[in-house]
Formats: sequence, C-alpha cells, structure tokens
Amino acid sequence: MSRSFIRLLAMLLWYISTGAVSTHAQDLILVNNGKSDYKIVIPAKFSKAESNAAAVLQQYISRISGCLLPIENESNKRAPQAFYLGQTSFAAKALKADVGDQGYVITTLKSNILIKGSSGSALVTGVYAFLENYLGCQKLSDEDAMIPDLKLIKIPANIQVEKKPVFEYREDYFPLAHDNEYLAWHGLQRLDDLWGLWGHSFNKLMPAKTFFSQHPEYYALVKGKRQPSQLCMSNEDVLKIVVSSLKSQMADKPDAEYWSVSQNDESGYCECDKCKALNDKEGGPQGSLIYFVNKIAQQFPDKKITTMAYEYSHKPPNTLKPANNVYIFLSDIDAYRDKPLSQEGTASSFRHDLDGWRALTPNIFVWDYVTNFSNYLAPFPDWNTLQANIQFFRDKGVKGIFEQGSGDTYSELAELKSYIIAKLFWNCDEHIDTIIAHFSNDFYGAGSAKYVIEYIRLMQNNLLNSKKKLDIYGNPINEFGSWLSPEQIDKCSTILDQAEAAAENNPVYARRVARIRLSLEFTVLQQAKFYGIEKHGIFRKKDNETWIPIPNFKERVQRFVKSCKIAGVTELAEGGLSPDQYMAEWDTILKNGVNPSIVVGSKVSLKYPFSGEYPSKGARTLVDGNPGYKDFSYNWLCFFGTPMEATIELEMPIAFSNIRVDFLGDPRHWFFLPESVTIEISVNGSDFRQVAVLKSPPMDEHYMVEVHQYQAPIKLKKSETVKYIRVIAQPVSSLPDWRYRDNKKPALACDEIFVW
Repeated sequence: MSRSFIRLLAMLLWYISTGAVSTHAQDLILVNNGKSDYKIVIPAKFSKAESNAAAVLQQYISRISGCLLPIENESNKRAPQAFYLGQTSFAAKALKADVGDQGYVITTLKSNILIKGSSGSALVTGVYAFLENYLGCQKLSDEDAMIPDLKLIKIPANIQVEKKPVFEYREDYFPLAHDNEYLAWHGLQRLDDLWGLWGHSFNKLMPAKTFFSQHPEYYALVKGKRQPSQLCMSNEDVLKIVVSSLKSQMADKPDAEYWSVSQNDESGYCECDKCKALNDKEGGPQGSLIYFVNKIAQQFPDKKITTMAYEYSHKPPNTLKPANNVYIFLSDIDAYRDKPLSQEGTASSFRHDLDGWRALTPNIFVWDYVTNFSNYLAPFPDWNTLQANIQFFRDKGVKGIFEQGSGDTYSELAELKSYIIAKLFWNCDEHIDTIIAHFSNDFYGAGSAKYVIEYIRLMQNNLLNSKKKLDIYGNPINEFGSWLSPEQIDKCSTILDQAEAAAENNPVYARRVARIRLSLEFTVLQQAKFYGIEKHGIFRKKDNETWIPIPNFKERVQRFVKSCKIAGVTELAEGGLSPDQYMAEWDTILKNGVNPSIVVGSKVSLKYPFSGEYPSKGARTLVDGNPGYKDFSYNWLCFFGTPMEATIELEMPIAFSNIRVDFLGDPRHWFFLPESVTIEISVNGSDFRQVAVLKSPPMDEHYMVEVHQYQAPIKLKKSETVKYIRVIAQPVSSLPDWRYRDNKKPALACDEIFVW
C-alpha cells in the first residue's frame, strides 16, 4: 500500500469523522489539469491581512497544481465560482457564526468557498486550515511546508466549519516560534508581537541604577533596610514614575495589547508601614502588589495589564479583586511532571492558588513548563500529561497559556511536542495518540513512524513504572539505574536503529530520525562523566597503573557536538553551555584525566545529612576518584543549611603530605563557597588533631560557576601515621544581600577529597 494512498485514506476518514464532508455530495472541482474557473475575491477596501491571506491561498494552489488563480477586489456582481476571503459583503450577508475574537469560518455556498476570520490573523489561520484539511498541505515544523503535487484539486461541496481557539492567548515557546508561517498556520501567538513589556518588569519601568542612590525610599524596606530588590508599592511617587514610564513606552508601541507590571525576579518585598498594613489585611505581599497594579490599570483602561503571581505573590489576596483589565499570570513551576497537574501532589498549592484567583477574577493566564531546563536534550517523557494539563486549564476557565519549552534552542523531540501543543490549543479533546501518529507518519515517514512511536511509549512507560518524579530541573544522572539505566537506553537505542534503517533511503526522514538520538547520546555522555573510573565511565585502567580515556571517546563527543549544531542546539541548558563550550569542557576533562588519591574507595561517614534531592553517589561521592565539574546536580554532594563534616576511615594507617578539597561556587543556584574548611587527623577515630584551616576568598557579587580548590600541605610528626581524616566545612552564615531570598539558605557542594 503506497504512502500517498494511506495519506488520502486518512484524510477521508478525518473528513467523515468530523462531519466536514458528506460522501453523497457532489465535489467542487477547483483545478483540473492546470486550469481553473475560480478566482480569489477580497473586499473592495481590503486590509493587509486580507491581502496576505489571498496571496497565501494563491501561492499554495499554484504550488500544488501549477494553476495561478487571479485575485480580484469584490464588486457588485457576484462571481459564480470564487474564494471569498475576509470581510466581503457576500460573507457579511451569508455568515452569521459566532467564533469569538480569534476564530474562523470555512463554508461552501453553491460553487463558492467563503473563508472569514474574526480578526486578520484568524483569517490567515483559516486559509491555512483549508489548505491542510482539504488540500493535503502540512506545516509540521519550521522547515518548508509539505505540499502535494496534484493535477486535479477537488473539495467537498458542503463544507461547514466554525472554529475558535480554546484560549485567548496561546504561546508555544520552542524554536519553531521564530517561523512566522508556523505561527500563522497553527494560530499561535508570540510574546514579542503582543506584549509591549513582558516578564519581571519593575526594574525595566523604574531602573534601580537610575533612582536608588538618590531615592532609596522608592524601593523595598527589607528587614529595616532599603534594598533595590522590589519597589515600594505604597509610595505615590513610585506610582507616578511608573505611570510616566508606561506612557512613554506605550507611545512607542501603540499596537501592543498587554503590558507587564510585575515584580522583579528577586525576594525582599517592601515591609514599610503602609505596605505592611495592606499585606496584613490581604494575607501577604500579594496585597500591596495588586493594590499597586490596580492603580496602574486605572490609568490605562484600554490596555491589558498583566502581573505575575510568583514566588511571594503566588497566593490570592483575601478580598482585593484585580481590576477588570488586570490579568494574573500564575506559574506552576514547583510541580513535577510525571502526573497531570490535577493529580500531582506537588501541584496542590498551584491548584489551590488557581481556585483562589478564579474566585477574584476571570482574567487568568498560566505559565506552564514542558521541558527540562537543566538539560534541554535529556529525555523528558511528559507525553501523558500534555493533554490532561491543557484540558485542566480549560476546565478551570484559564484564558491563556504560555507553554515554556526550550525557547531558542532545540530540545528533545521539540518539533513533535510543539505540534501537539499547537493542536491542543484549538481542540483540547483531539486525542494525543492521534496527533502523534499523524505527525510521525508525515514527519518521519510511514516506515519509521511506528518505531518512533514505540520509542516514545517505551520511554514514557519506563518513567511511570519506575515511580520516579519528572523534574523540569532534573538530571539524567539521577535516573541512572531506573528509567534511564544503561539497559533501558540500549533498548531505546535498538528501536531507533530500526527507525533509522526504515528511513535510510530518504535523506530528509533519516536526518529527522537521527535528531531523536541526541537525547540518548547526551544521557550516555553525562552518565560517563558521573561514573568516571567506574563501569559506564570515561576512563579505563591501563596496566593496573594509570587511568586513560576510553579509545575514541573524544571522537564520540565530537560527533555529538556536530550533530547538535546541525539540529539547532545553541545551548544545552538554560543559560548553559553552547555545543562548542561543551566540547571544550570535555577536552579539559579528558586532558586532566584522573588525579591520584590514596583515599579512593575508603569508608566515609557524615555528621550531617546530605541533600536527598541531589544524592549523587551518597557519601562515597567524596572519595570515588571522579572530580566534580560545573553542574551541582551530579558528582557533587550537597548540603542545605548545615555544615559538612565528613570523616574518612582508611583501610590502614598511612603517612601523607597533601590534601585538597574541592567546593563549588554557583550563586545563581545558591551554592556558595564555605566560610572555612578545617582539616583534622586521628589515628584512633576519637582524638583528632587540627592540621589546617583554610579560608575562602572575599564574596563579591557575581554569578559565575567556579570550582575552588582548598589545598594544604600536611606536616605529620616523625613516624606519625593517620587512619582517620576529617573535613569540616562551615557555610556562610547568611545569604548576601545581592542574592537574598526568603525561602533559601546558603548551600554547600563538595567533591572531591584528594589525599597524596
């Protein structure tokens, strides 16, 4: 059975199932053997969008059949066979459908086809919907659309389609969002096109570097001290300055629909007497925020003012209702993704907040997350939650969704995930398995599609069967031995081998299938760093003396990096390494090799518990012979709010002359170098002698990731040997002002302890 036949059969079944066609009606012949009696009619006074819609329809029909339909302005004489696009007089009389502010209508009247949108962009989306659903065109990614080659174009004679999106605002934030045709085709939107000001905006509206030194009273009073973390919500001068700033920016962007008036991405809200009174009345700092935002909204009644319910402001006020033109942007960032938000325990606070805000306002947008921000290429099988979550938002009356994927960089199966979300935004009830099957058949080819689907299902089932949580800041290292074990990766790899074999005669399909393998290869490389000198690690022992990299391992990394660049990977994590930087990191790892240490494999006991969120290898992380690199989530033993006190017990007493302990500084993730590192030694495990105290350098404001080595020579007494080595690291007493956050404590990350 040919692929063309399968595709035509699928289209026919779709028409029948949706009621878009009657098998008894006579078809309309649009083009026959390169000729047509049809024309494209737009209003006499047409808009830019209507002209664009006509050009799109004309070009695609020409590319399908070789026939160029003429475009004409509407006249008093009705054309007997024509496409009527946009707000024509004919459509105004014939169509009375209510499709909201962003919907479209496609209908046939005798031999005419009418396509009308409630807005210009909706009209263009309606034209693309006609091309997809009736002429067999497909826009599956940011590559060129798929267009059939037809001599005869015919459509059902009784089309009656009324379509409107489920949500007012629909952003699908993947690299495909940069393709304007992809957005128009799927009726998606983009922040840059709708928002005059987006995101955390206080510092954009009223920069601290401009005002703080002369007017600290404009900013938050935090623990008795004015800080530029946030604005003072009750200060009338602040209100005047922000209003003036908005007026100026609105003049530059008169067409922008939304304007963000939102707290900075910092803690430290204002505790002055006036703000505190508002907050006490409304149950928290969200009170003074909504009070302030409402004041702003009163000044701009024709604009939609958005504000984030985020961090300290996530809860709804007790009584204060947002103004009618205020939109609440609520984030579900704290929830795991292996279960739908309606069921996931870590989403209970989000669900409670959502219900609370809904009781105050119908204007709610949700900021949702559908990727792994710490490792964009890592497998992230949230397929079982995508549809359930979007349906949940619909059922809760949410008006808009910002689905944050990997943004500008390619991530695991980005094309498929983006396509699924785009379809669900317009029809939450179209089954996700149907969408995946349709996409896979056309994007990867019929031969490869079944293996791609099998791969997706296996990865999903592995996760669910493991009972592990799916974290948007997770690491494939932490899943080693469960759903991302080497054995499971081998099974997934075998399935992709079959998919690649089925696509080998088609270079386009082969390239697309090969892109899927990036996730498995990334996982293998990261796990190799984690295991170092152990099984599945980077190094092998040569002649029982020195450790050397596995043969051709560097070439393997080089192939991976090359494939990343071809696929459009610009960074491997949010704010993380580019492919070239990733290669440079590997060059350093392979060049430095393994440092000798006489305590490798020794017994380690800890006085204080390490973080269960980032368990690494437990206490033996400190003596496994594998140094930590620059990612705190693996190869580092992490301590939150406690000192680190580790005691190494050697197999037998020895003499040594040097010790080095490595700690990670990563202020962005609240890891700071210790205040001090103390080294003690003992021969019996009870009586310890202090032999070194090492201090950290001054802690100036910075957000660089650094590995700091605390090294000291050890002077033993004559003939003295040591069986126990104790390392005590004291965390800084408090977070610095420049990285302060209420719910955070300074954390320690240690790896490795080298002794020689």
